[in-house]
Amino acid sequence: MRRAGRLLFLAVALLLGAAAARDAADAWIDATRLPLLPVAQSVEIRDRNGTLLRAYPVADGRWRLGAQPAQVDPAYLAMLIAYEDRRFATHAGIDPRALLRAAAQAAWHGRVVSGGSTLTMQVARLLEGTGTGRWQGKLRQMRVALALERRLPKDRILSLYLTLAPFGGNLEGVRAATLSWFGKEPGRLTPAQAALLVALPQSPETRRPDRAHPAARAARDRVLARMERAGILSPDTAAAARSEPVPTLRRPFPMLAPHLGDRLRLADPARQRHDVTLDARLQSAFEDLAQGALRGRPPHLSVAILAADHRNGEILAAIGSPDYAPGRRQGFVDMTRALRSPGSTLKPLVYALAFDQGLAHPQTLIADRATDFGGYAPQNFDGAFRGELTVAEALRLSLNIPAVALTDALGPARLLAAIEGAGATPVIPGGKPGLAVALGGLGLTLHDLVQLYAGLGNGGRAVPLHSHGPAQPPRRLISARAAWSVGDILSGLAPPPGSPALRLAYKTGTSYGHRDAWAVGFDGRHVIGVWMGRADGTPVPGAFGGEIAAPLLFRAFSRLKSRPDPLPPPPADTLLVPTDRLPPPLQQFRPRNASFAPAPDAPKLAFPPDGARLDLGGLPLVLKLRDGAAPFTVLANGMPVAIRQHGREITLPPPGVGYLTLSVIDAQGRAARAAIRVE
Repeated sequence: MRRAGRLLFLAVALLLGAAAARDAADAWIDATRLPLLPVAQSVEIRDRNGTLLRAYPVADGRWRLGAQPAQVDPAYLAMLIAYEDRRFATHAGIDPRALLRAAAQAAWHGRVVSGGSTLTMQVARLLEGTGTGRWQGKLRQMRVALALERRLPKDRILSLYLTLAPFGGNLEGVRAATLSWFGKEPGRLTPAQAALLVALPQSPETRRPDRAHPAARAARDRVLARMERAGILSPDTAAAARSEPVPTLRRPFPMLAPHLGDRLRLADPARQRHDVTLDARLQSAFEDLAQGALRGRPPHLSVAILAADHRNGEILAAIGSPDYAPGRRQGFVDMTRALRSPGSTLKPLVYALAFDQGLAHPQTLIADRATDFGGYAPQNFDGAFRGELTVAEALRLSLNIPAVALTDALGPARLLAAIEGAGATPVIPGGKPGLAVALGGLGLTLHDLVQLYAGLGNGGRAVPLHSHGPAQPPRRLISARAAWSVGDILSGLAPPPGSPALRLAYKTGTSYGHRDAWAVGFDGRHVIGVWMGRADGTPVPGAFGGEIAAPLLFRAFSRLKSRPDPLPPPPADTLLVPTDRLPPPLQQFRPRNASFAPAPDAPKLAFPPDGARLDLGGLPLVLKLRDGAAPFTVLANGMPVAIRQHGREITLPPPGVGYLTLSVIDAQGRAARAAIRVE
């Protein structure tokens, strides 16, 4: 009886001791201070389909891309668990059977033969950055592993392993490994690739495929052999996997749209992932196109391309420079955001505003002749004048005089307001717009120009361009009728020589001094802008938008899609008639103050100008005339001094010192006068 009592007491004591030990162990585990979670990961820029455009290494230079089990090939996960931790799904952080096996093998062989670490213990080691061989380290890993299992679900622990496991060099995580060794994400892997990924973390430096290729292949084949014995791979599959080559070089990480990535990261440095509207396939094609466009050209020449869907404003491709590198092209400068003179590319907006204001119609006749706009006398690019022609033809020929005449009638402030209304941010030298704005006398970016042309292509509704976030509602820029008319005129331009035969509405431009060459165009859905020049703003002799930028624009559209989307039909209120059937006020362009102004072809004194002070030194005075109908009569202070003059240069006898009023009367009785002072 006493013996039974002692046994009962001993059993109770053992149970109480076990309970106390369990409680102490629980308290010990619960008191574990875990490493910081979450761990730092590479910032990622992803395209509209989730494809990686660019990643940034973490602070210590390591590539560590976050990975979830759902992102990884299930066959790899099965091989990983079968090789590293068969009871991962059921143990509490440590696997006693694996530990006993490892201890027995070590005692028998006198050295470590196999490890007993679970995947959770490996995660604990990776989180703390401790070694693998010391028992003190093992004990700490076991404690952290037990604590992790209590606080995190299995999928989260597996995700930490897939993010932190070392794969050689500065590669951490399975995604960094597959991108670097195989050039792809880990969603679909061959058995040979999966086996190599299982083998590398055990000894990432001694098995690096690029530095220890035989060791990497041998380790991979050992994994394949074990998977064959375990029945995970069939003999035929394992044999085929062993014949697959092991990579010998690391591939570079994706570096698409680097300027955009830098800008997004700078704007929101805390965000881990930036999802953008770009298309990785198109971005890659356009970057290749930009690099190819500069082959055989001056080494300082740069290029930028921006493509967008003008219906919703989504940017599809953005090339800030042909190469993201220092050098003569200054590749780190994002030329889609650099201020430049737009040259003639604003003329379509001038004409569209004139259509909306009732100043002109595409078939309105307008004069292209030498004109002085209050001291501003622009010239056409080729120095020639075409006389009278339709507004549509004046726009197609990109003539300067008609564009300035329309801007003069509109008012430069109205043109500037429309540019800003399109979503652009123009910079005006001196702060006050003048007539030169129509010819590029302001600063705009390629992004601004594409924004403006997106409004023209979208029926006159400007949708703000954006690379991330939701689309903004459109704003009415011009009427649908005016937008269609401009698009119809520009689509009548022939493609550049040697370019694909596409029907695009496009315009080219060349800034003063050949500093910038532009081409911007749209079809029924997309808009693309091209800039070429030097990043430092110095001239590029012989650079014309129509010769170097326009062919690139057409090649870009052909890369975008096989055929352009058709331009829309004319709106119902569009007036489609020839010049002679237009309402009389629209048949010929005349400024609003034309009733009080001399006729455009009235005689003008080109020299001397009104208010001039001349020191003739007793020599004759030579008058220079422009326009008017010969013969001419010249009066000096009301007295005839030359009659029946047919030439445009008239020599007068030397006048005396003092004030002199000169008048020139042509054959139709029209006159020009200038008051001068002879000293």
